[in-house]
Amino acid sequence: MTKKLILALYILLAAASHAQESNSVFNFLEMPVSAHSTALGGRNISLIEDDASLVFSNPALLSSVSDKTLNLNFMTYLQGGNVGSAAFVKILGERSTMGVTAQYAHYDTMDEITADNVTVGSFSAMDMALSGMYAYNLNDRWAGGATGKFIYSKYGDYSSVALAVDLGVNYYNENTDFSLSAVARNLGGQVKAFGEIHEKLPFSMQIGFTKGFDHAPFRVSVTLVDLTRWDKDYYFASGEELSTSKMLMNHLAAGVDFLPTDYMYLSLGYNFRKANEMKAAGSSHAAGLCAGAGILLSRFGFGLAYAQYHLSAPSFVFNASYRL
Repeated sequence: MTKKLILALYILLAAASHAQESNSVFNFLEMPVSAHSTALGGRNISLIEDDASLVFSNPALLSSVSDKTLNLNFMTYLQGGNVGSAAFVKILGERSTMGVTAQYAHYDTMDEITADNVTVGSFSAMDMALSGMYAYNLNDRWAGGATGKFIYSKYGDYSSVALAVDLGVNYYNENTDFSLSAVARNLGGQVKAFGEIHEKLPFSMQIGFTKGFDHAPFRVSVTLVDLTRWDKDYYFASGEELSTSKMLMNHLAAGVDFLPTDYMYLSLGYNFRKANEMKAAGSSHAAGLCAGAGILLSRFGFGLAYAQYHLSAPSFVFNASYRL
């Protein structure tokens, strides 16, 4: 058991040492999928629930999802844009679980304008990713998982193809209701570039925990994100000098669940980076604040969350799951 855990942690640390930073493509991969995760600050990799939408953040969480679960997700984003995803989970044996997922983002039709500001036509833009996942229970408390992704984007006459991998590990103690996870996301590169230059994928190294309480209907989650990105130029600050404290807080997302029953949750979260960048862009209305609610019945699950990712309008995330 010890050798397996050391190997899993070594893979994650090795991934972090080869982190891909700075400008990247395929950033739709970082758009929120899970309503519950969105409501807890937009980033969560440690929540243990029978919710297939959570596996997009951490493949190790496949081990907590019921057999033959079908999951559908939708997000409102920019006007005219559609963002959606789907997942199917199948238990293979006593310790193994697999899943297949699909993601897409369609940005509607846009005007094609020359350098001389002349409109010469229009074009459409879209992103998609098809993935296969596998998770394995190392023992009663530890699980590891991996996701392989085929990624395709097409913007007008330009297209790109990439391959990527997510690696995740989770520790969960049911007796203390404590979960701890680490994830390396979007390790890989472009097979076919948009042009002559191959660009980087949005790599992210994350660590997070979730803790419930025996005598109170509350559960707290804290996630540290972008742990390989400590260059201030990576973060938007509207020309102002980014302070050390804000730089540190940009890596933090936190939230709390209120659990009035065993099958319902109400969530409130805060994303410090979104708050800082939205305020720097001129908005202070609910900047960084996230909220949501959901139900998890024996066969059916539904989740809804609110967050704001740009100045023009808030975003809503919808999840629906059914266990066949």
